[in-house]
Amino acid sequence: MLAKDSKKKIILTGDRPTGRLHLGHYVGSLMRRVELQNSGKFDEINVLIADDQALTDNWSNPQKIRDNMIEVALDYLSVGLDPEKTTICVQSNIPALHALTFYYMNLVTTQRLSRNPTVKNEMTLRGFSSTEGENDNQAGLPAGFFTYPVSQAADITAFKATTVPVGEDQEPMIEQTREIVRKFNSTYNCDVLVEPDILLPSNETQRRLPGTDGKAKMSKSLGNCIYLSDDEKTLKTKVMGMYTDPTHINIADPGHVEGNMVFTYLDAFSREDQFAEYLPDYKNLDEMKEHYAKGGLGDVKCKKFLIKVLEERLSPIREARAKWAGNIPEVYAILRDGTKKAVETTNETLEEVRAAMKVNYFTNDSIIGEWQNWINK
Repeated sequence: MLAKDSKKKIILTGDRPTGRLHLGHYVGSLMRRVELQNSGKFDEINVLIADDQALTDNWSNPQKIRDNMIEVALDYLSVGLDPEKTTICVQSNIPALHALTFYYMNLVTTQRLSRNPTVKNEMTLRGFSSTEGENDNQAGLPAGFFTYPVSQAADITAFKATTVPVGEDQEPMIEQTREIVRKFNSTYNCDVLVEPDILLPSNETQRRLPGTDGKAKMSKSLGNCIYLSDDEKTLKTKVMGMYTDPTHINIADPGHVEGNMVFTYLDAFSREDQFAEYLPDYKNLDEMKEHYAKGGLGDVKCKKFLIKVLEERLSPIREARAKWAGNIPEVYAILRDGTKKAVETTNETLEEVRAAMKVNYFTNDSIIGEWQNWINK
């Protein structure tokens, strides 16, 4: 059995609606999604609001997920995702994803899931313990959270995605999906599921943007984010409070660029033409870094330049978000219509999966003839 439309180039990506999206999301995936959407190189682009996955560690507070559904949709639309070109849909309202997750769980061992680096890192970040403890809130890991790589594989394969644009931290998840695809196709002697390729940001700094405090990851739970919806005053406050070089006490002191968040963010966002406009003392970032390393360049001056660089990027996003926020019924309709379209797409994949597994009992009545032949043997 050949995979339907196997030559089509299809994108699937998404985010958990646990809060507004931040610069880490933007450089890690959102910016690339818009570029790919407008490139004309892909036949289908699907962006999933992964509310089911968000519930795996927010099961006691579903209202939080509900409240952030529109927030995430506003962020998507404000950065330039076009519902005429990109299907924006809601995970929990696509039944095929749930069925596929259940089927795929039989193809993955608990040992394999426990070795998934992304799962292990998220367990640590969210305070989960892999063993029983005295504190009930920390005792053990919810099964839904533990198996969310399987759910993610269901999302990707249901849309038959050939490309998944995500940040570097998601590489183990994509490899898990490939393993499931190979196991399924091999077990059921078919070619129904498609192995996806990961698409990482070309700028290495953008692959995993650190938090403003210098921590390894920008995270809502750590409170070290710059949100796409932050106003100009909030942006300025967060940049001025950024972690730099603690040994760079006086302007004349030599400074360290590595591990300095101001320069990390400039690596990710600045362009050479912005120096001529905002900081003509330097031709480019390399010159600026060289001066800082030798001494004579203060942190405040660097931060003020970064504020202008980021404001140039965030100002149009902020304006677009305000316009969409003024028409929430239209945003709701985009999610509803996109989800309806996604249901149709994923149901086709589910039917192929069930046929390969021979559990499509009511597609036709062939099981009656099979039973009668078995009896007559």
